[in-house]
Amino acid sequence: MTNIRFVSTSTVRPASPSESTPRIELTPLDLQFLLADHIQKGLLFLKPTPSQEEKLKPTLIDHLKISLSRTLDIFYPLAGRLVMVENDDETASFFVDCKNIGAQFVHAVADGVALSDILQPLYVPDVVNSFFLMNRVSNYEGVSKPLLAVQVTELVDGIFIGCSLNHSVADGTSFWRFFNTWSGISRGSDPTSLGLGPPITRSSFLDGIIDLPIRFPFHERNDIQEKSIAPPLKQRFFHFSKEKIQQLKAKANAEMSTDKISSLQAVLAYLWRSVVRSRRLNVDEEVCYFVAMGMRQRLQPPLPEEYLGNAIQSGNVTATAGDLLEHGLGWAAWQINKTIASQTEEEGRKYVEDWIKTPKLLTTSAVLISNKLSTGSSPRFNVYGNDFGWGRPLAVRSGVGNKFDGKLTVFPGPEEGSMDFEACLSPETLLAMADDVEFNEALVS
Repeated sequence: MTNIRFVSTSTVRPASPSESTPRIELTPLDLQFLLADHIQKGLLFLKPTPSQEEKLKPTLIDHLKISLSRTLDIFYPLAGRLVMVENDDETASFFVDCKNIGAQFVHAVADGVALSDILQPLYVPDVVNSFFLMNRVSNYEGVSKPLLAVQVTELVDGIFIGCSLNHSVADGTSFWRFFNTWSGISRGSDPTSLGLGPPITRSSFLDGIIDLPIRFPFHERNDIQEKSIAPPLKQRFFHFSKEKIQQLKAKANAEMSTDKISSLQAVLAYLWRSVVRSRRLNVDEEVCYFVAMGMRQRLQPPLPEEYLGNAIQSGNVTATAGDLLEHGLGWAAWQINKTIASQTEEEGRKYVEDWIKTPKLLTTSAVLISNKLSTGSSPRFNVYGNDFGWGRPLAVRSGVGNKFDGKLTVFPGPEEGSMDFEACLSPETLLAMADDVEFNEALVS
């Protein structure tokens, strides 16, 4: 087993903390994630050259802590903690107390691990999980644990910067805005010149729909047992070039005589069909695709990108295995398209109203039903623009948080217009996909 040495652990606070300590009430879109895991994403870099490291004074680690402190001046809620209020009617309410308690920063060393050990294996090596903090920590534990935990791990010839962010406080859009701001400050850029202004914390899009704070029944019923008995899984990255994506999109649209199927929908359909084929299901078995989608641009007026919080809605696409495989790529993509199109502003507001009446907390057990897939993240996030001062990242990886058999995480690929999918599946399914001639035709070898 690889030896991860923890060199130091420290608390990083905003460099210029505000005297005021605002309180941010959580909305139903935030509260639904209380029992889920943290967002865990990280970037792999070449180790700085001596001349590059000379500019990162006094040391690379100190430089990263200083720039993180300046970033927390902007993203000050991430230096706070969750607070649970137990109400007299046996309900609870949650808010973020923005006191400058600080984020956790850990400096670690992975002895004997090189970039090639991460990038060359067919499957993502288990050592990657040790590059993240807050593994299998539920979001509601933010009442006593940091909302943001950063681990910088030195490899033989590289650096991995892994961030774990409480998902009840922020979604993927907020996560990558934070990462983009931190990397920009680290390389010496003014955040305003990057178009990365301070976050907006007031959820005005819910004005007139709900009253804050939300009061709902809550008990600390973390699904620890369910997490501990998960079946053995492996993870593999599948890379789709811009050209292959364009071909899949054109094929899907041609089959359905439309131009409304997007590139992402075509690739999702392509993956869905391959996974179902590889699972060797009976034709009458029901299969389901759980698609998470951002609501920011669906609202009127659109919710600003600067909004710090969750603005995610989801939809379930269902079919039988037989129908999915018999009808072809276009039909599968069209089912996904219709489900995504149905998630309108009205549906989003209805979801919030219904949640108030019947609160539902997401857990991995909620998606651990047989024959289900789920896709999170987005190919639109700025991943490869995160230069901390010594070059672009080589790769992106995620931690164990919210992983189950059927979790597909989408990232932009290193080349413009390409996509990478991190597939968490059973070893048997991944082996079958490796032998799936139709699926492998669209992959970049």
